[in-house]
Amino acid sequence: MLESLITSKTRLRLLVKFFVNDRNQSHLRGLADEFGESTNAIRKELNNLTQAGILLKHSEKNKIEYQANTKHPFYINIRDIIRKYLGLDMLLEQILDRMGEVGQVVLVGDLSKGIDSGKIDVLVTGTPLNEGYIQTLTERIEQMMDRRVIFILENERYEGGGLVLYDRYIGV
Repeated sequence: MLESLITSKTRLRLLVKFFVNDRNQSHLRGLADEFGESTNAIRKELNNLTQAGILLKHSEKNKIEYQANTKHPFYINIRDIIRKYLGLDMLLEQILDRMGEVGQVVLVGDLSKGIDSGKIDVLVTGTPLNEGYIQTLTERIEQMMDRRVIFILENERYEGGGLVLYDRYIGV
């Protein structure tokens, strides 16, 4: 659906890359390799998004790094649209609905790095968790989101990397 509003596939991929997780940053050649596209097409979109103030750029060593401008007035709106586009709002709602005593929901893997590979890795912590519900939930979410979903269940609090979607302990 978002593809009908944002007709440039490169621009959409850049928005996913930088707005799914505001810690994501990258440079032109890295994006060209990741997307499998020419540097010219990516440079054009990076320039447009930077001129609009949506992305920030800064020099790091001899590379120009880009990342989302979290101070832009539309940052939260764009982030929320991208997360809805990816189905992360539905995913979180389904997990919290019947999974039991959920402590954390953390997006790990490719999508947490802004790479939309068609697979979503989700770490759910808590005890007790309704493990019997996982298979039903996985099938339902995969149909709704048209992406493969892999759940990782842990009893202990997770302190690694990734994108925290929910954390009962800090109110996220």
